Amino acid sequence: MSAPIITVTEVPWDDPQAVALRDAQRAEIDGMYGPGSEPGVAPSAADIALFLIAYVAGQPAGCGALRALEPGAAEIKRMYVVPEWRGRGVSVAVLSALEQAAVARGWRTLRLETGPEQAAAIRLYERAGYVTIPGFGAYADAPLSLCYQREL
Repeated sequence: MSAPIITVTEVPWDDPQAVALRDAQRAEIDGMYGPGSEPGVAPSAADIALFLIAYVAGQPAGCGALRALEPGAAEIKRMYVVPEWRGRGVSVAVLSALEQAAVARGWRTLRLETGPEQAAAIRLYERAGYVTIPGFGAYADAPLSLCYQREL
């Protein structure tokens, strides 16, 4: 089977497909760690600089966002791939597009938080060159938070 053609597009935070993808991601995370388990302030239209959706054959297959931290640094938020598209390059395409967008905005450091139950996410980030760092911000004292960083 050939690799799918993946297009990644910026959409508004309140785009209905973006909302549906974030809801699916939140439900999956709640299933792993319990409702209300997200440390810190949940991202919103007020603090997300960029929201991307990956499409395959015109259908939303995944998403990701960037939130500014301090000058030169941003946080990857809401990375998610629809289950039927996992393992087929969607997450790599979204991560690459987020990194390109970060550089275009002058951010050279990307950080993120994930959890120990998200083995595929950990593999993705480590293969992409992200290294473990101590918890930052709201994740500093969160026992289930694994934090990563990459210099672009």
